[in-house]
Amino acid sequence: MNVYPMFRALRLPPLVLATALLGSILLTGCDSQAEEAQQAPPSPEVSVAEVLVQGVRYWDEFTGRIEAVETVELRPRVAGYIERINYTEGQLVKAGDVLFVIDQRPYQAALSRARAELQRAEANARLARIQASRAETLASNRAISREELDQRRAASAQATADVLAARADVTTASLNMEYTEVRAPISGRTGRALITVGNLISDTSLLTTIVSLDQVYVYFYADEQSYLHYDALARSGKRQSSRDEPTPVRVGLASDSGYPYEGRVDFVDNRLDTAAGTILMRAVLDNRDGRFSPGMFARVQLRGGGEQNAILIDDKAVLTDQDRKFVYVVNDQGITVRKDIQPGRKVDDLRVVVSGLAPGDRIVVRGAQRIFFPGAPVSARSVPMREVPSTPQLSSN
Repeated sequence: MNVYPMFRALRLPPLVLATALLGSILLTGCDSQAEEAQQAPPSPEVSVAEVLVQGVRYWDEFTGRIEAVETVELRPRVAGYIERINYTEGQLVKAGDVLFVIDQRPYQAALSRARAELQRAEANARLARIQASRAETLASNRAISREELDQRRAASAQATADVLAARADVTTASLNMEYTEVRAPISGRTGRALITVGNLISDTSLLTTIVSLDQVYVYFYADEQSYLHYDALARSGKRQSSRDEPTPVRVGLASDSGYPYEGRVDFVDNRLDTAAGTILMRAVLDNRDGRFSPGMFARVQLRGGGEQNAILIDDKAVLTDQDRKFVYVVNDQGITVRKDIQPGRKVDDLRVVVSGLAPGDRIVVRGAQRIFFPGAPVSARSVPMREVPSTPQLSSN
């Protein structure tokens, strides 16, 4: 309200006028403060959830590489010129498929020669048997000497041996003829052809590689401390040894945010690497859908022990003050209380709290940015903690 014109109209002395004007201003200020006090902002609204107390299983994290269960470096068994390539590079093939064909003409000729030699040997063997039989009859009548009989028997035995040698030569020639068709020894995916048509190859030439894909191995190294921990659990009966029973693992690729693939440990090396202080372990994964390729980087989680009870909270509720982690707890009077916590491992968006919280505590999970200082009153709305599996699987994060 502007009272200055009113006082001026009364033609009061300047000192009186100034005093009246100052009093009017003070009264106006008091009214404004009273109105502001009446319009104080309400307490901030926040969402609170009661901490979860639940059994968890701990998982330890490692890094590894995916390798094929079977890997073949395809080499020929005979020498010759490559006449034909029967596959497309990178193609899936089955065991027994013909991939390369070597010029067969020299080997066909060798096979024909061996068969002819076998026929000659068989003919000589028949003649030698007849002569030996005749000599037996003559010797019984004492028409020939004992020495000549022995010679006929030896000739027959030698002819029989020649037949066996000729048959072996036929078998060898047949195998060489068969080896001119280089077949896939396993089912899997082929690599690039390292030899092209028209090249002369020997039995040491590398033609291509084949890797199996139905299952893959994941090789990873566990540190010595983890190995000793697992060994202690196995000795106490809290966990089966991975050497005696397959241990579950979870695997994630470089593009995965979690660990969506499951497998099992089927091998633990018999000694630790003294230079690195690690031990080699291997897990098996199903790969019938062809998702994994040898050489891929893999993140591995290995089950570390049995189920244990733990306090779990939403990881987004954890706040940071320099090097300290804390959460806001709301008491029964709606007052916020800061509690410093020691966070543990993580599962999904939940975090294990090692110390600092107790069962029944209600923590602020949403709206913590509206709390400017501990002890501030809030308007709390109860919500459930984030949904979790019946038995959460915890990583070492």
